[in-house]
Amino acid sequence: MEIRIGIINTGRELSFETHTAADEIRGLVTSALEQSTPIVSFTDVKGNSFIVPTANIGYVELGTEESRRIGFVG
Repeated sequence: MEIRIGIINTGRELSFETHTAADEIRGLVTSALEQSTPIVSFTDVKGNSFIVPTANIGYVELGTEESRRIGFVG
């Protein structure tokens, strides 16, 4: 699943693929924002970690969990 996070006052967004379910990501972000947790962290499919300050999150876009199709459509 692809995750895109918009950061306030930054022209680029953070975009990465993860194996974590959309509901789990949604819960993680929602709980961090509700509890005023200073940071939220994510791990991508390659094992890289991303630490994002919750005060700077503009938006979080969760992609679909279906796999990408490869090849030609006939």
